[in-house]
Amino acid sequence: QRVGAEPAKGFTQAQHPVPLLSLGNAFHEAEFMAWHRRTANLLEDDSFDMVCELKYDGIAVALTYEEGVLTRGATRGNGSVGEDVTTNLRTIRSIPLKVMGDVPRLFEVRGEVFFPISAFHHFNEKRIAQGLEPYAHPRNTAAGSVRQLDPRITAERPLDNFIYSLGYAEGPVPENHWETLEYLGGLGFKFNPNTRRVGQPKEAIDYYRTWLESFERLDYGCDGVVVKVDRFDLQRHLGDVGREPRWAVAYKFPATQSVTQLRDIRVNVGRTGSINPYAVLDPV
Repeated sequence: QRVGAEPAKGFTQAQHPVPLLSLGNAFHEAEFMAWHRRTANLLEDDSFDMVCELKYDGIAVALTYEEGVLTRGATRGNGSVGEDVTTNLRTIRSIPLKVMGDVPRLFEVRGEVFFPISAFHHFNEKRIAQGLEPYAHPRNTAAGSVRQLDPRITAERPLDNFIYSLGYAEGPVPENHWETLEYLGGLGFKFNPNTRRVGQPKEAIDYYRTWLESFERLDYGCDGVVVKVDRFDLQRHLGDVGREPRWAVAYKFPATQSVTQLRDIRVNVGRTGSINPYAVLDPV
């Protein structure tokens, strides 16, 4: 049931009924507080609950269920149209093929597929033992695994998944994000146990600082914290600007920095005859 499809000749397009928007970024406490002030001004109230989640380093997916059965899994793509990778996502054991209980007739959940770091190292050890080149990065390997034309290749890779939101639902669901995550967890979806609901921006900043000091102990890539307004009616009131929701922000960790050696500067000649220099660096 998990690996039951023949290799695909290519992926078909998958239209998202509700766009998968990207998040605006905050890189410093001042930028996060500026987001909170803008949100409070738009709501005309500075007292609103928020949900703090870790920001995963993987590939975003949208999972559609009809009558409780997984019928489509798609990548984010450009936010409006992604790729239908249902047969590959079926191979990931933390994604339920069927959910039981009182569920909406049609609903979509959104999450992140990732390659656990410990499993990634073990997977590379096996490749080296087979005389194959090891993969360089868990995030890129996860994305490449989801986009394999042969689902048997995806199934060989121990991918995992965290659900982080409800895209839409035709039927009754909780009225806020926090209770929706608990509801989805009760249906069998996997969500991150480190998620926390807070009432003040200082609590969100404390959450950020706690994980900034300890995220390297996690068994998955993490590059920041996502803070969301909890209530759905407030989210709808805030709306979107451009391709970003006003009701959420990615509070990013500082980029990891290393020193490397510039070995050479070479050039490529483009199709139109343009000369494009590029650097050759020692990997770090």
